[in-house]
Amino acid sequence: MASTPSTVAFIGLGVMGYPMAGHLARAGLAVRVYNRSAAKAEAFVAEHGGSHHATPRDAATGADLVLVCVGNDDNVRQVTRGELGALGGMAPGSLLVDHTTASASLAQELDAACREAGVDFLDAPVSGGQQGAENGALTIMCGGEAEAFARVETTLTHYAKAVTHMGPAGSGQLTKMVNQICVAGVVQGLAEGLHLAEKADLDPQRVIEVISQGAAGSWQMDHRHRTMIEGDYDHGFAVDWMRKDLAICLDQARELGARLPLTALVDQFYGDVQAMGGGRWDTSSLLKRLQRD
Repeated sequence: MASTPSTVAFIGLGVMGYPMAGHLARAGLAVRVYNRSAAKAEAFVAEHGGSHHATPRDAATGADLVLVCVGNDDNVRQVTRGELGALGGMAPGSLLVDHTTASASLAQELDAACREAGVDFLDAPVSGGQQGAENGALTIMCGGEAEAFARVETTLTHYAKAVTHMGPAGSGQLTKMVNQICVAGVVQGLAEGLHLAEKADLDPQRVIEVISQGAAGSWQMDHRHRTMIEGDYDHGFAVDWMRKDLAICLDQARELGARLPLTALVDQFYGDVQAMGGGRWDTSSLLKRLQRD
């Protein structure tokens, strides 16, 4: 049965973590936070209450539930297993949940480390981007023991519209890889479609209004077509982060013997966008690449 923790630690207050932790605070939970930039942690406490701490270990000490949302595998290791990492402050019986999009092998590594410490673990990457985090409408895919999932499911719904247990440790990360593969292909297709509409002197907005009602419709089309038409990419999920995610997907595919030709191609296209200076642009900036003279 799901339960509500009395004290929660949140490690990582970036564009995703800050609003996610904010939802927990607004739900009445006591939130202990750590962020690499102390100013961000101080701002969180000023806005939401709770307490900020100098190290992940300090934030995790006394917490029933520790949530992590940082950048990559190395960042996760540093804030969980490093000298001042969260695991050093967690008591047996507590629960560590990693929301970072990372490798499945890291999830299995953390699961083993947590078992040794008597701590439960879930890998729980999220989908929905900054907008989903702010609106409390993320999708969370979880890997780990079913009992650990049951303990935290209700708490995660404070910032998610869907929380699903996918299987043993690593299953959440593998599911997120599938998610990113599908997103990459859809965004490239949308970019090419809009590019053709532009070249054919069609009204791109009218085109979208028509085709979005049929089989071509998608989340990307609904939420990104307008900014793509306007050439506005200073928002959303950054190309740099997508390339990090696609590298994880391609590494996993090589290990499994899976073929991802479209994913590999779109990854190269995102490399072109980075070369254009668009590393921090939204992933929908694939259209800008096609519009180059």
